[in-house]
Amino acid sequence: MSNLLIHKNIKNMGDFIEYSLAKYPDNPAFHCFYQTMTFKEIDQKSYQLACWLQQQSGLVQGDRIIIQLPNIIQYPIAAYAALRAGLVLVNSNPQYTPREMQHQFKDSGAKALITLDSLLDNYVLIAEQTDIITVISTQPMDLAQPNIYQPKVGTSLLDAINAGESLSLQPRTSQLSDICILQYTGGTTGVAKGACLTHRGVLSNSAQTYHRIEQRCVDSEEIFICPLPLYHIYAFVVNMVMLFSHGNLNVLIPNPRDIDTFVDTMKSFKFTGLSGLNTLFIALSQNEEFHNIDFSALKLTISGGSALSLPVEKTWQKITGCSVTEGYGLSETSPVVCFNQPGNEQIGSIGKPLISTEVEIWDEHDHSLPDGEEGQIVVRGPQVMAGYWNMPQETALVMSDDGFFKTGDIGIKRQNGCIKIVDRLKDMIIVSGFNVYPNEIEEVLMEHPDVVESAVIGREDSRTGEKVCAYITVNADVDIEELFSWARSLLTPYKVPKMITVVDMLPKSTVGKILRRELRQVES
Repeated sequence: MSNLLIHKNIKNMGDFIEYSLAKYPDNPAFHCFYQTMTFKEIDQKSYQLACWLQQQSGLVQGDRIIIQLPNIIQYPIAAYAALRAGLVLVNSNPQYTPREMQHQFKDSGAKALITLDSLLDNYVLIAEQTDIITVISTQPMDLAQPNIYQPKVGTSLLDAINAGESLSLQPRTSQLSDICILQYTGGTTGVAKGACLTHRGVLSNSAQTYHRIEQRCVDSEEIFICPLPLYHIYAFVVNMVMLFSHGNLNVLIPNPRDIDTFVDTMKSFKFTGLSGLNTLFIALSQNEEFHNIDFSALKLTISGGSALSLPVEKTWQKITGCSVTEGYGLSETSPVVCFNQPGNEQIGSIGKPLISTEVEIWDEHDHSLPDGEEGQIVVRGPQVMAGYWNMPQETALVMSDDGFFKTGDIGIKRQNGCIKIVDRLKDMIIVSGFNVYPNEIEEVLMEHPDVVESAVIGREDSRTGEKVCAYITVNADVDIEELFSWARSLLTPYKVPKMITVVDMLPKSTVGKILRRELRQVES
């Protein structure tokens, strides 16, 4: 059934990219730094770079290539070029430390790196511990203001593109079942693992997701704000594959933490969509200028990556007039598993499974549970990874013999088919034998008018085994005792936090997820 989601003439991601580029040559494709590039311009530059990668880089088809760039137009050019050249793409976070880079670079066996010139110093520190033979670097404004420079290592991206002008691209050999992306997990438990995503998986997930939202989208007419990093599989598939393939414009936000510049960019467009997550919606809603934006064209706000809070959704809808459509996915599922129907959102749930996707709720013995009972969410479908790169034992722990992937998330399937996320299995707190889920406590605390964000963890307790500890950010002076009373009025006693701490900010990943694990490392 999964092949029905992919055009019969498409054999790999390179074919798909070329088909999309040729279909909408005059449409604007990507905007960043006051510059907009059309599909034709992206086609030309990515083609020339692909030719150089094939013939002058020392790489062969199937080699891994790391792209370590923020949201600038060079990212889609580099990614499309790599896939057109028949290479396997390894997405990498530009904010990685040398230690994190060394693990990913060596583990993936990558032979090439495309990165920012300013990150070369970090690469040099670990270069001898990698298999990389080719380094390409760029500066953020290279495409808008071409600057001839000589990088300290390797070649410049512009030189590589120019050198490919007289070359021709050789046929690709990759098939739908082959790996096209190594998407490394965040490494929240142990070292980061590379999820092997296939051409079929990524292409299927693009089609599956579009099938759920297509009534809200018109080819060639959508303008989508893209603040989430393209190296994250969420933005990669939603923006660089799905929306791109329908001829739409993606407005790239290089630094979404710079909210003022972010809002100024949004003001320049009559945008129709935006993808984000809970913490980003909070930050935008607190910006005064954001309230003055023209939202008359906005018809689709997508949320994923972390649980959407009801108070945040209500505030967003009040400001923008647009509801938030929440979905759910993981790096291992290319990424989308479930998604609400835009305009008919089931608030508090992640919606129904996508087309050609099976979702079940399993107990600790891997037996399917009836609707309404809590258990681990498991997924089977064309978007599920082929396994973890060079980690057969880790793969065996999460993949069942009949193809179900164990997500590590606890959920409930409602009678209407919608799935509700309860929490991460590893984040569950056990108080006197009772299961306590941090998401529920965080939601209750954020319903208080003075609380902006919250994060809940468990700490050891000699009497109850674990105790509930909450960390919050606030928008006013808050009476902690009054907060305790608020929690007691809404929660069963064993769920009420034993400690509430006000902090200036909560630790977050580059995507904006709150990092509970970092709070656990802080002394109580």
